[in-house]
Amino acid sequence: MNNTTDLLEHLANLLGRNGVITDAPDIEPYAVDWRKLFPGRPVCVVRPSSSAQVAQVVQACRDAGVPLVPQGGNTGLAGGAVPDVSGTQVVLSLNRMAAVRNVDAVGMTIEAEAGCILKVAQDAAAAAGRLLPISLAAEGSATIGGVVAANAGGVNVLRYGMTRSLVLGLEVVLPDGTIANGLRKLRKDNAGYDWKQLFIGSEGTLGVVTAAVLRLLPRPKHSVTALLSVTDPDAALQLLELAQDELGDQISAFELISRTSLQLVEKHAALKPPIAEGEWFVLIEAASSLAGMREAAEAMLGSAFEREIALDGVIAESGAQAAQLWALREHVTESEAREGKSVKHDVSVPLTAIPRFLVEAGQALAAGAPGTLVNVFGHLGDGNLHYNVLVGARHDADAINRIVHDVVAAYGGSISAEHGIGQYRVGELARYRSPVEMEMARRIKRALDPHGLLNPGKVLLP
Repeated sequence: MNNTTDLLEHLANLLGRNGVITDAPDIEPYAVDWRKLFPGRPVCVVRPSSSAQVAQVVQACRDAGVPLVPQGGNTGLAGGAVPDVSGTQVVLSLNRMAAVRNVDAVGMTIEAEAGCILKVAQDAAAAAGRLLPISLAAEGSATIGGVVAANAGGVNVLRYGMTRSLVLGLEVVLPDGTIANGLRKLRKDNAGYDWKQLFIGSEGTLGVVTAAVLRLLPRPKHSVTALLSVTDPDAALQLLELAQDELGDQISAFELISRTSLQLVEKHAALKPPIAEGEWFVLIEAASSLAGMREAAEAMLGSAFEREIALDGVIAESGAQAAQLWALREHVTESEAREGKSVKHDVSVPLTAIPRFLVEAGQALAAGAPGTLVNVFGHLGDGNLHYNVLVGARHDADAINRIVHDVVAAYGGSISAEHGIGQYRVGELARYRSPVEMEMARRIKRALDPHGLLNPGKVLLP
């Protein structure tokens, strides 16, 4: 194939005319990220309907020397699934590969294709009396392939871990078009290298995930949701320790929400916490297959008040009330967007360092970017904070990133706890990761994708 026209014709022969999108209006949804920070201009969008067709597309693009950008639900926050503006890249959408292939209630596994919507997979597991515990704000549009490629986090990481801990097997199309089928349903498999781990969290830079086997868990029959107010992050950590002592591994979510966050929610979403004002709030969810959850939560709250760890608190009386408490947390991002421009940070630091990190980062911003407003919320239970800085036109986003990430690095933290690197943080990863780690990553990339045609410009600088 000598030119773009030849490639398009070849792809149309492989996939059929409905499998290749070339009209600009139809391409547009695939060409820009969810936050509309990274608009691109692809040659076309291809939509294969099977792993074999994915392999054929990858081979065709490799032979033509054309870069390929894998895309799932396109809900990422780091621009990792959209093309650049060169007009030379092909978007590979997996949205036609959307089947739940199998749910095994006894073996507690689910096998789904890459384009399967996460909520669809959750519902299939629930229909079998099982739980797929990956829980994201975008679960109604995020896909299994994207979730795996991003190693997605969410609110349940404290109890169930990141996506990586739930993946038992993968099917992946490699950059040369080879299909690697590792769709095993084994909990224990120590036979050689665990190659699937390379592709989990690789953001489509090493291979195209086409299907996955995920681990399921027993579906809890009882759950409890509580909202408490505390004086400061130190008190929130004390509350976490108490909750772990009293409720153990039944805690599935432990969310920290600043007063600023809830002020924004009240302003833009007309929602207000049903407890006394505090500087910080904690949203706790615990679940179990055994009865007695509410009694255990009430005892925990009683201890928190007795020890003066919590100022006020409430336990949801129903599922509807639990949803109302969660709505406070779920409207933070939307309310922040309505308030104005912000520079977002998805960071993690060691748990016990969080109070000191918050003080030092606040002081550094006050000195280096006066007049900004910090909005903090996130998954305190696993050390992940969304540390967002609302800015005016005169503030430089790169300078603010440097201020915040320098403090993160000083505490041995990560500049991307769950959102990934994509193209949004690609330069900063090179700055904050050690040269040895970066060279190992480049060696892996060269070994699997020697021509650099798979999702170029993401995760690693060219």
